[in-house]
Amino acid sequence: HAGAKRLLAIFTAEPSDTTRLADELPFFELGLRVAVFPDWETLPYDTFSPHQDLISERLATLWRVRSGEVDVVLLPATTALTRLAPPSFMAGTTFHFKQKSRLDEAGLKAQLTLAGYQHVSQVVSPGEYAVRGGLIDLFPMGSPVPYRVDLFGDEVDSIRTFDPDSQRSLYPVPEVRLLPAREFPLDDAARTAFRARWREKLDGDPTRARLYKDMGAGIASGGIEYYLPLFFEQTGTLFDYLGASAALVLHGALDAAFEHFWTDTRERHRFLQHDPERPILPPAEIFMPAEEFYTRTQPHAVLALRGTDAQEWARPLPDVSIDRGATEPLGLLERHIRQTPHRVLLLAESDGRRESLLELLRDHKIDVPSVDALVEFLAGDEKVAIAAAPLAEGFHWNEPGAGVSVQFITETELFATTPQARRR
Repeated sequence: HAGAKRLLAIFTAEPSDTTRLADELPFFELGLRVAVFPDWETLPYDTFSPHQDLISERLATLWRVRSGEVDVVLLPATTALTRLAPPSFMAGTTFHFKQKSRLDEAGLKAQLTLAGYQHVSQVVSPGEYAVRGGLIDLFPMGSPVPYRVDLFGDEVDSIRTFDPDSQRSLYPVPEVRLLPAREFPLDDAARTAFRARWREKLDGDPTRARLYKDMGAGIASGGIEYYLPLFFEQTGTLFDYLGASAALVLHGALDAAFEHFWTDTRERHRFLQHDPERPILPPAEIFMPAEEFYTRTQPHAVLALRGTDAQEWARPLPDVSIDRGATEPLGLLERHIRQTPHRVLLLAESDGRRESLLELLRDHKIDVPSVDALVEFLAGDEKVAIAAAPLAEGFHWNEPGAGVSVQFITETELFATTPQARRR
């Protein structure tokens, strides 16, 4: 898919699988551009907003997906249910400029305000900008560092990064890309439309609702994300950003995850819907029902991986665990390596863990070479080797048609633990 410039979107039933797969995939395909679309990490109808870094990462990922800058995007399936700003909003509030290009300072200020950036005296966090004479400091969403733009007349003379703590300039960069500060607009027209839709869709006296009054003053109160549909005539979904040619993977028991999510969401809605000072939208306005999700997947090529299905190309491993109480603690592993006709790659979590494992193996007269990557092992002819890779669990990768039969043995199998316990 990456070779054909075709995006692959992986929806996982378990949120932990999203980060696990993001770590593991590059081990199998070096240079693969992997992005994670994170969840808000708040409960439906919470009265506080997601962390700014999460918003920043979500916007950066959406922009990269739309721009074709990623090969694989991973996200929890329940995160994909949340309705988003339409792609037109992202297109209208995302912009970048280069060194030696012309820049209209008044136009830039107006655009920053439209994109929801906050004018401050000193820039310290994403979504802020400051103007001092010919210097413009700004901290774009999705950027790890803020930028200082030095203007000579209306031309960009230089762009440098700076330290938000000391405010000292660091190093020059050729261009800056800007993303909106939030997942919704905050200009006058958007606020007016928000208040009009509030009166249309929500019962009760709007003047009693703090959110409604704050929006009139241009303040985005905590939990405003769960009123996102009020900002737009028509909301979008993640599928609008993926594009028509994207291929999808449904990883794990999505039906159970959706059912659990909707049970919790309906329960929270039933519990919170009678507060006259904070009326809330029905769940279907904010989230896609599971049926709609599956309908949106139909035009795409879909691979469904259920957790219980036995895969011919990913077979389970025999018991090779280390028994510290036995006369020969590594007896099972040694016997397996000697008897198996397949190639074996031992995997440690890190370079430090690899050295510890090598020491343990040498103490028991098992000598194995070290390799830096999977491609190096596949290209070589060693029957057994050891590498460092963030693989949570091992398996027997068996594809005779592709000429591959490798057994990956991780610390999970060697020490008979669970990946979660090991990571903790």
